[in-house]
Amino acid sequence: MTSRVIEVVSYDPRWVRLFESEKVLLAEAIGQNALKIEHIGSTSVVGLSAKPVIDILIEVTCLTELDKVNKHIETLGYLVKGENGITGRRYFQKGGVQHSHHIHAFQTDDMHLCRHRAFKEYLIAHPKTLLAYDKVKRMAASQSGNNIQTYMMLKNDFIQKHEQLAIRWFSAK
Repeated sequence: MTSRVIEVVSYDPRWVRLFESEKVLLAEAIGQNALKIEHIGSTSVVGLSAKPVIDILIEVTCLTELDKVNKHIETLGYLVKGENGITGRRYFQKGGVQHSHHIHAFQTDDMHLCRHRAFKEYLIAHPKTLLAYDKVKRMAASQSGNNIQTYMMLKNDFIQKHEQLAIRWFSAK
């Protein structure tokens, strides 16, 4: 079995086009239940290094209705992963071992929608924090030994601190 390589690369403007083309396919597969389909995560922030994985946030009116279209989403190459550790989420992966796309879907008013949106917008509005996060991500990738849990753990303190600041900042906007 091939193992996943944890690689953080410089920002690539093609990530926007990859998201946009996927958004069209997902909107068609999900239908009117999808209220918003947004590009989130590091690939959505101009200038931020990232694992080359397109993270997609989908706000839906009803998770049960989303579950009913899992087969449509699977035809786009996604694996259906259920909540995958976060209550109230529907998670999907695409791209085999290396993962090219992740979908995080939540029902309207779920706090995770705000969390994801706030962190992205905070990084865009705070260039010094963006640069610091870039360094943390590169360090974590180099020290992770290609272990995703180690990579996430090495970023965790930074994310926890700045996510709370981001939510307060975002809520005050």
